[in-house]
Amino acid sequence: MAKSRKRRSTTTAVEWPTVFLIAACYAVWLVAGGLLWPTFPIVALIVLSLTVALQSSLVHEVLHGHPTRNALVNEALVSLPIGLLWPYRRFKTIHLRHHADEKLTDPFDDPESYYRALWQHEQLPGAMKFVLEVNNTMAGRFVLGPLLSCIGFFVDDAKSIAAGDKAIRKAWLLHGAGLAVILPVIQFGFGMPIWLYVLVPVWLGHSVISVRTFAEHQWSEHPEGRTIIVERSPLSILFLNNNLHFVHHKSPTVAWYKLPALFRARRDEWLRMNKGYAYPNYLSLIRAYAFRAKEPVCHPVLRRTPEAGRAFAPRIRARNVNGLGTAPVPAEPPKE
Repeated sequence: MAKSRKRRSTTTAVEWPTVFLIAACYAVWLVAGGLLWPTFPIVALIVLSLTVALQSSLVHEVLHGHPTRNALVNEALVSLPIGLLWPYRRFKTIHLRHHADEKLTDPFDDPESYYRALWQHEQLPGAMKFVLEVNNTMAGRFVLGPLLSCIGFFVDDAKSIAAGDKAIRKAWLLHGAGLAVILPVIQFGFGMPIWLYVLVPVWLGHSVISVRTFAEHQWSEHPEGRTIIVERSPLSILFLNNNLHFVHHKSPTVAWYKLPALFRARRDEWLRMNKGYAYPNYLSLIRAYAFRAKEPVCHPVLRRTPEAGRAFAPRIRARNVNGLGTAPVPAEPPKE
């Protein structure tokens, strides 16, 4: 009986700080658009951009099983997509695949890798190669990242839906239902043109997130050395402490507000575990890589040449959400 009571209490647990933060995020979004926009438009655009960034972080938190033990309840809590771009279920599917640490940074098997396969990169036109090089600087990622992360993903999801993929179609239908609520609120409730909302809050909000994702992973022979720790940042609340990204990868079911204490309790051990891939703050990353690439575009080790026996199908392109799907992937590997 005691075990039964314990099991029930565990499965019905609610992480209230996350629930309150979700509610606060949407409330601030409404206040910024409904009250600030008519009188203080610049302030409103800034606040809206920050809420878009925060909601993106909350979506990431929710897909890892927070703040309740019910996946449908969790999804409902973030079902209004104020960031407009990513269907929740598509992001969930892709991101959970990314958490296979042994495959991190692989241009094909890690759907969030910023590296390209060398043999694919060589087929790109010169202009695209230049764009990808710029995108590997922090300034470039901040400006270009939101656009590049969408183009290939949207095109390939459209192709998958046309080919009859019911799961992807359902994800987009649910996303469309959320947009059917959000877009009229923006256009008629706020009185803000949709194009302006896209160009400023949406773009800038996702650009802020790119500060976190810019150096989250790097190639290392040791899988644990592939994930960063940024020890402190005033942006931590917007990122829900995912600046401690290695701690999150090792403890993905731990709630965001518990990560700092978990890190502090074993700081030296965490830094040894991830082979010292750490920075004191994001300012140090900006100083070093604002206009200089931190990583090469092509993966330094993996996917240098086509692999015999691997199914190089066009669908591979859809698996990557970082703009790397813009390169054509042949149905068969090119001849040597």
